[in-house]
Amino acid sequence: MSEPQQQPPGTLGAMANKPDHGEETYRGSGRLNGKAAVITGGDSGIGRAVAIAFAREGADVLISYLDEHDDARDTARYVEAEGRKAVLIPGDLADRATCEAVVGAAVQEFGRIDVLVNNAAYQMSHESVEEISDEEWTRTFDINIHAMFRLVKAALPNLAEGAAIINTSSVNYDMPKPTLLPYATTKGAIANFTAGLAQMLGGRGIRVNAVAPGPIWTPLIPSTMPPEQVAEFGKNTPLGRPGQPAEVAPVYVLLAADAGSYISGAVVPVTGGKPIL
Repeated sequence: MSEPQQQPPGTLGAMANKPDHGEETYRGSGRLNGKAAVITGGDSGIGRAVAIAFAREGADVLISYLDEHDDARDTARYVEAEGRKAVLIPGDLADRATCEAVVGAAVQEFGRIDVLVNNAAYQMSHESVEEISDEEWTRTFDINIHAMFRLVKAALPNLAEGAAIINTSSVNYDMPKPTLLPYATTKGAIANFTAGLAQMLGGRGIRVNAVAPGPIWTPLIPSTMPPEQVAEFGKNTPLGRPGQPAEVAPVYVLLAADAGSYISGAVVPVTGGKPIL
């Protein structure tokens, strides 16, 4: 597909081929009625689709995002259109103080946290190890995995029995793409973090799971990959196309809902047919 190149992290407004976040298609059935959720990276992509789905299932939503204010406000409008509360918290999750501020705002606005969705991520594409700077390697880990640990640690005093933590991993945890070396490495760490944390928190009645998306069409793609890779994005899957954020969100709903009460420690693939072993 032809798509204008962007600077990371990318915005929806600059995309020629707009992703489908379920704005016109997702129909809720009350599976999250009365719940309060925190979603990082909730301004666009998978995060926006999850925010829309959660709101239509009855949840209030705090949306954490970097600085994509227009995208975040648009997402908030979809949440509020369902009669649910939307709280917007900008800031860089590489900073510990931002992680703590996100949790603090959720507790202040909602009084508790029922669902924590650790979704924000950073990636860049490189052809060689020599191209990857120490600063980029560290930033990738700070955003993709260190922030998850900090958010979970800050949120735990406000998570009661029945709460759910959902982490966004990637097909790259099982099949790492070499040109995404820092990103893929963090996604492997997220899968292990999820498995260990699920065991650690099981006695408290808190479930921890991860979703492992394959190639999903979001602003991150044209802002972090060269044009020739963007043009072929997702075509190597058995379904022959990239997925849309709206096609991932229902998995998050299941993992957040009481209906998923015995699902913990899982990594759920949404890969367009690419097997994860």
